[in-house]
Amino acid sequence: MIKAKGFAAISPKSPLESFQFERRNLRDNDVHIEIQYCGVCHSDIHQVRDEWGPGIFPMVPGHEIVGRVLAVGAQVTKFKIGDLAGVGCMVDACLDCPSCKEGLEQYCENGFVGTYNGKEKDGTGTTHGGYSNSIVTREEFCLTISSNLNLAAVSPLLCAGITTYSPLKHWKVSKGQKVGVIGFGGLGHMAVKLAHAMEAHVVVFTTSPSKAADALRLGAHEVVISKDMTQMKNHTNSFDFILDTVSAPHDYNIYLTLLRRDGNMVLVGLPDKPPELYPGALIMGRRKLGGSLIGGIKETQEMLDFCAKHNIVSDIELIPIQKINEAYERMIKGDVKYRFVIDMKSL
Repeated sequence: MIKAKGFAAISPKSPLESFQFERRNLRDNDVHIEIQYCGVCHSDIHQVRDEWGPGIFPMVPGHEIVGRVLAVGAQVTKFKIGDLAGVGCMVDACLDCPSCKEGLEQYCENGFVGTYNGKEKDGTGTTHGGYSNSIVTREEFCLTISSNLNLAAVSPLLCAGITTYSPLKHWKVSKGQKVGVIGFGGLGHMAVKLAHAMEAHVVVFTTSPSKAADALRLGAHEVVISKDMTQMKNHTNSFDFILDTVSAPHDYNIYLTLLRRDGNMVLVGLPDKPPELYPGALIMGRRKLGGSLIGGIKETQEMLDFCAKHNIVSDIELIPIQKINEAYERMIKGDVKYRFVIDMKSL
């Protein structure tokens, strides 16, 4: 076994603390990556605090991982020692069901294995994530990273980037379309950058007037303060596509009325309470409400290549791992622009 160290939640009630553990020895198709940076996702907080159901503890979070290859198994062909590599939200899936065969491992009908808080398919143990010095992952779930971008700022692309890129691509957002982005946080700011690069007309909806200048700086063409009903109604029946990145409870119906006929609104945020949905908002314009979960490995690589081409990375605040508990509290308060990333040299 390979000795590893990181930070873990020992229980749902405990702060994260230094933790020693072991990674598996390399199998023939495994890649061993020295982690340089790991992004901090809001879902990390939900999982270490058991807000999404019972977790597996001790838990080492982190699924936005960038580093360099330390070693490869005998049958690995895509990576060699010294290469940059990334790992996102998944480290395994059956690769045999219809979804997997279409490159949609995130919808694996036998269940994908999360980068952390998951159980290995062969029953050998649980998965631990990127708040650590290294990770061992099968080659099929490793991604190629461009050296032309700021590596620390690339790491959030492995979750926030693909979570927003996948629906934009699936619903064929393109040049000249009017695209709305609800919320301007870790996900929302990535959606703005990506939709702008796709040459859409991007409108940000936010409850915070203080975010308007940043939204415009990062690629939005307009900002709407969503608490102002006059501003909202000025956009009725006009949007081709709206991406909702907000995880707090809010009213979907008012946004649905902003879609043109046959427009699409897609959810990537996950509120903890079921919404009230007025069917008339859908029926009267043949509008559609959908959802999207991260993206498959092929699409994630496509997103990384797109970002390298367009010089897109996340706006980040780099932190030492010793400040992770403070970062969690700041995230809950919305006090980050727009993604924390852990510098693993601090470990």
